Amino acid sequence: MMEETLRAYKERLEKALSDLPMEGAPDILKESMRYSLLSGGKRLRGCLLLSACEMAGGNIQDALPFACALEMIHAYSLIHDDLPAMDDDTMRRGKPTNHVVYGEAVAILAGDALLTHAFEIMAQSAHPSAFQALGEIARAAGISGMIAGQTLDVTMEGSKPEKELVEKIHLGKTAALLTAPITAGLMLAGASEAQIAAGREFGMHLGVAFQIVDDILDLEGDPALMGKTLGKDQAEGKLTWPACVGLNQAKADAKQHIDSAVSALVPFGKKAEFLQALAISTLHRVQ
Repeated sequence: MMEETLRAYKERLEKALSDLPMEGAPDILKESMRYSLLSGGKRLRGCLLLSACEMAGGNIQDALPFACALEMIHAYSLIHDDLPAMDDDTMRRGKPTNHVVYGEAVAILAGDALLTHAFEIMAQSAHPSAFQALGEIARAAGISGMIAGQTLDVTMEGSKPEKELVEKIHLGKTAALLTAPITAGLMLAGASEAQIAAGREFGMHLGVAFQIVDDILDLEGDPALMGKTLGKDQAEGKLTWPACVGLNQAKADAKQHIDSAVSALVPFGKKAEFLQALAISTLHRVQ
């Protein structure tokens, strides 16, 4: 059931993303943007937004531009992550990374373009809660959210792994952009403040667990399934949760966060079953 629902959300998102006209972009820029945006992936952030909106009784069609925007923001962040100045990765989802195909200059511009175009798409919405949802996503992607986490991630390499610092990196680098889809989706559905607070707690715990599992997969995942080079975190002295607490405790901590995420959505009753099942599946992901 969960897999079928996820597939339906993903198919709707894929079509909406492939239909984006990207008017005015030079051909090479459009090609580079589409190369990363349409290269597959879980579409987790967009699906989270659509499902959160539907969980609170909202209209998926109203939420679709914001779900697309989140996927564009995520794609931009991956393009920039892979650059030689950042993680210096040459493979992403089993394909050469954007800068390998198009060169660093065009890759940087494609990332910039995806980010700015995402906000243009959200700003075109006439939904009464559009500005509130846009602001929520902007904060999550910005200087106190994803960018803050990424900054700490790259500048603290090689330092002693400390739980407080690693948790701060995880909250910004990953959890912020997994929480915003939930809260923005709820806002677009006209949810109450209490419901939005419950969604925020769910997203935070899901995001931290997701990053812990990512850290674990970098140590013991299958490179063929992951579609990227593994073992780089340890080799480069990245601050990871397993480096702080060990592999077994990291697995236990991931489960504890997922348990907390599931509990946070209890007020939504049966309407939360999809998101709760999706959270639980995070513990068993292989890519």
